[in-house]
Amino acid sequence: MDKKRLENYRKRLLERQQQLIDIVSKTEQDGRQADEEPAQDLADKASNSYTKEFLFKKSSDDRFILSLIQEALQRMQDGEFGVCVACGGEMQQKRIEAVPWARHCIECQEKQEQGLLQ
Repeated sequence: MDKKRLENYRKRLLERQQQLIDIVSKTEQDGRQADEEPAQDLADKASNSYTKEFLFKKSSDDRFILSLIQEALQRMQDGEFGVCVACGGEMQQKRIEAVPWARHCIECQEKQEQGLLQ
């Protein structure tokens, strides 16, 4: 991969990383506020519980993507960016363009989703 394209992906990854850090921080703050709101009746308690669960799931998903972005930046530093971590083959350009933090080529991603790859 040429240096210009690699630098473009690095900038995109860093921008997305910062966005996710901000989102996770805001989500944690919102979760704390949901805890602080006194619930008067059963419906309020259920609503607060749902809000906390929703925020927890969203935060968990965002943290997972953050870890994938950090892995991608490390692979970039190691000179392994754009290479599937499972089969070692070169990843498709469209895949990297769509999901620059992707770890697998399309074929290996499909295998992972089917439970055939760990």
